[in-house]
Amino acid sequence: MGATGIGGLRALVRCQLLGLLALAVIAVGGLVIGALLLLPIGAGFRLLPPAAGALRGLSDRYRSWTARWTGTAISPPDPLAPDRSASQRPRRRAAAVLGDEGFWRDLRWAWLEPWFGGLLVAVPLALVEYGAFGALVQPFIWRLIDDGNWYAFVPVRSTPTMLAALALGLAFIAAGVRLAPTVLGLHARWSRRLLSAPRSTELARRVERLTDIRDESLDAQATELRRIERDLHDGAQARLVALGMTLDEATRLLDVDLDAARRLLLDVRETSARALQDLRDLVHGIQPPVLADRGLGDAVRSLALDSFLDVHVEVRLPGRLPAAVESAAYFAISEALANAAKHSGAQEVRITLTHENARLRVTVTDDGRGGADLARGTGLRGVQRRLGTFDGSLALHSPLGGPTTVTLEIPCASSSPKTSSCSGTG
Repeated sequence: MGATGIGGLRALVRCQLLGLLALAVIAVGGLVIGALLLLPIGAGFRLLPPAAGALRGLSDRYRSWTARWTGTAISPPDPLAPDRSASQRPRRRAAAVLGDEGFWRDLRWAWLEPWFGGLLVAVPLALVEYGAFGALVQPFIWRLIDDGNWYAFVPVRSTPTMLAALALGLAFIAAGVRLAPTVLGLHARWSRRLLSAPRSTELARRVERLTDIRDESLDAQATELRRIERDLHDGAQARLVALGMTLDEATRLLDVDLDAARRLLLDVRETSARALQDLRDLVHGIQPPVLADRGLGDAVRSLALDSFLDVHVEVRLPGRLPAAVESAAYFAISEALANAAKHSGAQEVRITLTHENARLRVTVTDDGRGGADLARGTGLRGVQRRLGTFDGSLALHSPLGGPTTVTLEIPCASSSPKTSSCSGTG
């Protein structure tokens, strides 16, 4: 069975898990509704906080599964007010739950998920189950049933029609397996629409995140300046000082020992060449010349040529982007390529650069072993902080067995070198 078939079966199992969890959603949602109905007589005040906590646990499970299975991140709402002590008044705890906007979003999801999400994931399951009936049951029972035996639109009354039902059943099974990943993706988008944090919470987090990113960017900028100063001091500057001293010595020897002066001048030439190379390396680390001269697309193609992996680059950019954006994207792609070469065991990498809806989007996908974790990697975390300066994002999807996909997004409008603009600052 190919990778597509295995992925389809895996998605089918996940659809089954979502279908079973929908039953738990119905039960817990009913418990929350019951607690709300009991509020007027007082009994609901004690029941509501634990019921709301159980509902939040289920919605968090959906968020976790959606992110792990499809790479669709769903931002959670703020935690419910904790039950700090048994002596805290039940009315106060219930009032805190009722005033939580995330609780009402969870409740709306609990009402709609069984009807829409549950029915959505049931489609591939129904196709497979009905297909299994036609392929595994009809061949053995059709002789025992009267002339009213139909399978889908096939009247199963003879061996040829039984074989037609068997073939149709296999087609239903294949369709269900093939449809399962698509359904899982649709369910992820549906869940994100219902389960994402309220807009007010998102705005507050965004302000806090941008504040943290600004502080980190200032620290990173100071660190980079110190690095450049150190490299200049220990590299090119030291060589230039040595070059000046050698020239002075050669000048004094010109009238005394011409051969010794000639040797010193040859040393001067070598020292100047090494100093020039140091300066080139330093400039390349700050802003690669090909990036400044040719733009992001050609700079990434240059990275691909330098890599020992089989790298395929697809560029669909309408024009040049701001220099700071191109630099951030370039170094992010370079880090992703380096990780693929060092840790993934990949043989092939595909890089796609697109620009749609005023956003630069870059995907780097390798066919390695997977299992990468953003929390354990310092390189990609640094890239994530750098992209945050532009209000950009980095998402990593790396299931065990691969493939690994790094997705970068930076809000940035661009149509030509003259009209490019970006929402962030570099």
